[in-house]
Amino acid sequence: MMPIKAVTFDLDGTLLDTLEDIAFSANAVLKELGHPTFDVPEYRYFVGDGVFVLFQKTLPESHRDEKTITECARLFRDVYQKNPNKKIRPYDGVEALLRALTERGIRLAILSNKPHELAQNAVKDFLPSSLFDLVLGQRDSIPPKPDPRGAIEIADHLNLSTHHFLYLGDTAVDMQTAVRAEMFPVGVLWGFREKKELEENGARIVIDHPLDLLRFMDGDEAFSL
Repeated sequence: MMPIKAVTFDLDGTLLDTLEDIAFSANAVLKELGHPTFDVPEYRYFVGDGVFVLFQKTLPESHRDEKTITECARLFRDVYQKNPNKKIRPYDGVEALLRALTERGIRLAILSNKPHELAQNAVKDFLPSSLFDLVLGQRDSIPPKPDPRGAIEIADHLNLSTHHFLYLGDTAVDMQTAVRAEMFPVGVLWGFREKKELEENGARIVIDHPLDLLRFMDGDEAFSL
């Protein structure tokens, strides 16, 4: 494998613990429209594919029409931005990993299925944003993950082959994106899903803590599996 020159990260469940805020915002929308809500842990299996899919999963089947889902997505963005009690936080070890990678000359980027403006605001508010070359959320012009076009856009922006990238994520969607973009897929276990899901969808290694990545990068055989 080519030497690693860059890392692309998923955002929710990989760099930031956002589950409570996503659940709060989605439940607020569902409640406003008179639909049942869900407990926070249930959202672990609703997130990862973008806001539209979130409501495809949480709305009653009789209300999963395009018009309703589009309205829910609009309301979600508004509630999420205005939520005064945000509980978002970086996972333990994330900032240390980002700084260690930067010190090694590794370039950093983020590819998220969170709406683009919300993704950029989250990075600005809760992470050392200056360390990232590019932060891309979901935009109308690019299909959501697992379509690889966002990942390839990042590689083009950094003027690197996708083969020079690690891709870190916590869901099947992230591993599928990495495989399709021909980046090296690394699954993380501190996020929203389990090891089995990550490995079944292409994870080449799975790590328990952000700083474990440095150990793998220092191993002679780490990325020639």
